[in-house]
Amino acid sequence: MTDTVRGSEPPPARIVEPNLSTLEVESFEAQLAEKPESFGTQARGRFIRNKLAIFGIVVLTVMVLLAIVGPWLRPFGFEERNVSARLQSPNATHWFGTDNIGRDLFVRATRGARTSLLIAFVTAVAATSFGVVMGAVAGYYGRWVDSIISFVTNLFITIPFLAILLVFGIKYGAEPITISLMIAVFIWTRAARIVRGTFLSLSQQEFVQAARAAGARGPRIIFRHILPHSVGPIVVEFTLTAGLAIILESTLSFLGLGILPPETSLGALVAQNKGQFTQLPTAVLLPGLMITFIILSLNFIGDGLRDAFDPKSGVE
Repeated sequence: MTDTVRGSEPPPARIVEPNLSTLEVESFEAQLAEKPESFGTQARGRFIRNKLAIFGIVVLTVMVLLAIVGPWLRPFGFEERNVSARLQSPNATHWFGTDNIGRDLFVRATRGARTSLLIAFVTAVAATSFGVVMGAVAGYYGRWVDSIISFVTNLFITIPFLAILLVFGIKYGAEPITISLMIAVFIWTRAARIVRGTFLSLSQQEFVQAARAAGARGPRIIFRHILPHSVGPIVVEFTLTAGLAIILESTLSFLGLGILPPETSLGALVAQNKGQFTQLPTAVLLPGLMITFIILSLNFIGDGLRDAFDPKSGVE
């Protein structure tokens, strides 16, 4: 009796299976099989859910299309004059009205939008590119390199660049590319400071240390390993720089030191027609509204990109 008790084995433990329905099991298995979303997919989703950013893209697209095809939508030349139709309010023939010498303002406004957008794009490319290089070098190498570049950056920040632009505008203005480069010389510091801060934090990450251990040199690490992780802030700064360039160009043109006739821009149109504001306010208000829409759309897009690339942010 005793041997039988000692030799007997304990009964096996009973496995309690969870009471799951077939649908719940299939859903759980699908979740396990589903791959996690990449950072790019998550950022794109946050951007798409940002209604203001999408609105900005729509408005900017409309403005770009008007700048490209607008001058051909009406049967009037850019410099075509009709004195008998001068100072007309917006109507079916002249959608934006006419100026004091009978030129169609819709054709001139869309032509001016093309110039303003060109200046915005060239300025943003030049200023952002130079600022990225300066900020990347300062943030990666640090020490005396960072000290020198930071000193130069702070020096440019303290310069009253609008006054300098006015001086340069008197001597070198009138051409869109020239104006773009003049503006870019004074606003690259924004991108440089942002990229410098990003590189200071990323240069100590493990993937950078691994690249150094593998024998990669500074330029390769900067442009191949760190720079792709800084795309978010750079793209945001690009959009904001484009908006700032339009404001500065409009300021120069309003003061008579920007785009000169026969070429025009939105800011130049406001300046040229300000004398007729009491007689024909739309000649000033409509180009001014186009400037406002372009800048607002760029700011909305920039804000949307900032929220999209920030993993901690979310669009309600």
